[in-house]
Amino acid sequence: MNPDFDFQKPCQCGKIHKTAVEHCIIEKGAIECLPEYAKKYGANKVFVIADVNTYPIAGEKVCSIFEDNGIPCAKHIFPDRRLEPNEKAMGSLLLRFDASCDMIVGVGSGVINDISKILANVAKVPYAIVATAAYMDGYAAGSSSMAIDGVKVTVNAKSPEIIVGDTNILCGAPSHMAVSGLGDMLAKYVSICEWRLSNLINGEYYCEKVAAYTRQSLGACVESAHGLRDRNESAIKALFEGLINSGKAIDYAGVSRPGGGVEHYFSHIWDMRGLDKGTPVSSHGTQVALGTLYTIKCYRELFNITPDREKGLKYAREFDFNDWSNQLREFVGKGAEAMIALEAKEQKYDLAKHEKRLDAIIANWDKILQIIDEELPTVEEFEAILDSVGAPKSIREIGLDESILPMTLKATKDIRDKYILPRLLFDIGVLDEICEKVF
Repeated sequence: MNPDFDFQKPCQCGKIHKTAVEHCIIEKGAIECLPEYAKKYGANKVFVIADVNTYPIAGEKVCSIFEDNGIPCAKHIFPDRRLEPNEKAMGSLLLRFDASCDMIVGVGSGVINDISKILANVAKVPYAIVATAAYMDGYAAGSSSMAIDGVKVTVNAKSPEIIVGDTNILCGAPSHMAVSGLGDMLAKYVSICEWRLSNLINGEYYCEKVAAYTRQSLGACVESAHGLRDRNESAIKALFEGLINSGKAIDYAGVSRPGGGVEHYFSHIWDMRGLDKGTPVSSHGTQVALGTLYTIKCYRELFNITPDREKGLKYAREFDFNDWSNQLREFVGKGAEAMIALEAKEQKYDLAKHEKRLDAIIANWDKILQIIDEELPTVEEFEAILDSVGAPKSIREIGLDESILPMTLKATKDIRDKYILPRLLFDIGVLDEICEKVF
């Protein structure tokens, strides 16, 4: 799937769209092409990164293929069964990197890709990722999701020049990993919706070409989703292509908007609570899919609301940031400190800024509802997609108590500098009301 972009001239949005991804090979036996591409980039020695899960699946063969073609390998195999994307993992990798290597090859999915991209960015060498599962949409993105001081953050990294999706390997991954990958794609319903809403309310940059590219990728994944539980090759390939396209869309836009919105922050909050409080944590895509379902339920409630200016102003005036900060500390744990500190920079609770947004919301309410209706499926339609792959429809099914949902939604508004659902609900003074109705 190729976007209708002119990569040499500015788009109507004003940007020249580009991505660092130069080669994406998705086919049976794709890993056999690795030496050919390494030679194209002048690599004399490669550094292979894997863990104890991915090395026997593909890493060992990747090393053999390079060695058989006269390209020596150094490697680091993480011993962790469940590798965390944190300072410990990154420090371990940096200390073990062989500086004589002039290309990095990651073998894995989410965490391996995230930390490998950071290393490639620091080392300033070409990077290839050999995917072991159609698991998440970060393969192509030029950023990494990391846990720093207990807070999930996005850090600058480097998009891979080469992405290898060997369908023999991808189809061999457990089906629940593909279902998780689909969950990451389903987030695009919300991401595009909220991108458009912020463009309307705040004048935030928006590109319809990138949005259309993302919608097209999402549609192809949903259309073939029924084949994922059986690890059907065409379904897995469509999903993997969609996940790659999602990462490219972020590169094209130059912002994270095409990739995710509030539904990702549901997942981040649950991850942060897991780190601090030891509560259950499920796969990223599974949590994101649930976040998407709850988000759609909330947005659909807005069709029963007419915003009232005085109500919105009163809600903002009565908001106590100090009291809220203490609630965040209790709910999220130590990760709350970075969220609280963000407000000093962002000033989203500033009354003058709030009043300006509220006036824009009221003036454009019909357009806001139109965008929601155009971009989001109904709750029933979305639940049917989840049913088709056997995905959970309640956080009870992943070991979490539904009583945390209201606070989860409220906390998401503080996790990043991005205009999302709870900020809209806050601005019109219905955040508590919607939480009570939906949860």
